[in-house]
Amino acid sequence: MPAYAASDDAKEMGAIRSAAERFKDVNVALAEGYIPDPAGMCVTAEMEGQPKERGAMGIHYFRPDMLGITGTTPRVAGTGMHTDFQKPAILLYEPQEDGSLELVGVENLVFEKAWKEAGNNSPPAFKARAFGHMADDPSTPVDEAHHFEPHYDLHAWAFRDNPNGAWEPFNPAVTCEHHKAQAQKAH
Repeated sequence: MPAYAASDDAKEMGAIRSAAERFKDVNVALAEGYIPDPAGMCVTAEMEGQPKERGAMGIHYFRPDMLGITGTTPRVAGTGMHTDFQKPAILLYEPQEDGSLELVGVENLVFEKAWKEAGNNSPPAFKARAFGHMADDPSTPVDEAHHFEPHYDLHAWAFRDNPNGAWEPFNPAVTCEHHKAQAQKAH
């Protein structure tokens, strides 16, 4: 794959930000078919067996149609192979102290089984960025794939700078400190 410069990251983040700007209002996301994670989780690195210092992802709002969800028991399964960051399948929100949500990033997710059944041998990529692989390790007490079947995903921190990199899965500048298990207020 060709080299990918920091200036390319800035350009891509700007394009992603422009495409997703309207989702700063979570009510717009809801109106366009995004739903909050039914488990009500605000995902932190610690929840997935990672060092706490890596930060958080936040609360996931996703489009079931873009993910091609086919079932949720025992894990969320699907046929989705969505990689278009101009129309992200997942929005990442950070809970605020007043109960509102702040859009901090977007994500796309590709189910491993669907990807391999389509004849792909390498992970999906966006530009020169390979999607990361997530699968639960049943020998650990945590769920590394947050209740999803094995999948590939890529996060884009278009609305909150990530000191570890714009495409890293966790962002230490994102917190779940103000998360309440009940529904968050729209702002």
